Amino acid sequence: MALPTQQPGDKLKKAIRTFSELLEKHPEKSRMSILHEVEIRFDLSPKECEFLNSHFDKGQ
Repeated sequence: MALPTQQPGDKLKKAIRTFSELLEKHPEKSRMSILHEVEIRFDLSPKECEFLNSHFDKGQ
């Protein structure tokens, strides 16, 4: 039996790290724009998208 290449939660951890990095590198972009980019890049599930939106969309 082959082992999964990613552990559960790895994709979301990478998405959060990328979101944080993009916020620092591109302060001119809105948080929502960056969230949307990260959600697409990491092919996040609706549940993962909701988590990011609810926890990281502060004030925009």
